[in-house]
Amino acid sequence: MGTDISGYIECERDYRVDFGATGSFWHPAMDLDHLYDARDHRAFGCLFGVGDASFEPLASERGLPSDVSQRVAWLIEEIGGRSPSWISWAEVERVDWDETAPAVDPHIHEYRRRTPEGDWCFHASGGYDGRFAQVSGLDGHEARYPGNHWPEGTEWADDDRLFRVERLTRRQAVPEANWSPVWTVMRTLAARHGAEHVRLVVWFS
Repeated sequence: MGTDISGYIECERDYRVDFGATGSFWHPAMDLDHLYDARDHRAFGCLFGVGDASFEPLASERGLPSDVSQRVAWLIEEIGGRSPSWISWAEVERVDWDETAPAVDPHIHEYRRRTPEGDWCFHASGGYDGRFAQVSGLDGHEARYPGNHWPEGTEWADDDRLFRVERLTRRQAVPEANWSPVWTVMRTLAARHGAEHVRLVVWFS
């Protein structure tokens, strides 16, 4: 059974939402559902410590902020969720996305060329790949988890594809193709309100 992520991008303003003593200065800016529609356990683990444990998580299960916006507090109460956490744009900006995982990835990494004469570019890493099994001649557990059986750096080339046993980077664990819309909205809000005044609040189901 898979894990789904929910959340809101919030920004801190200079007035309370309800103008009352119990209101929060943090305002809900964008529902994560409008920006992110994938289910990626590696990204969830790398960012929030939920799921894959390839990396030390950046913001592991911090709980809801004490000053969370009323909208998010209401959603959690009404809909429910587990392992809530949050991360500010200032923290995201400081991430070393080229950091490599402590251990070799058990899954094969596939590279492709953008042009026939170009350099190999990372394409994907995941579960069983029939093309890799055919190229490598491996089957069974070795084909599904070659990183558990072959030395780091082992490669299999097949014309326009290259398969390699190696370690993940944070950039590969949190693919730009999925997360770019989220980072773009946070970056845009931070340009106006400041990096410490923009955060992503999440929970899981």
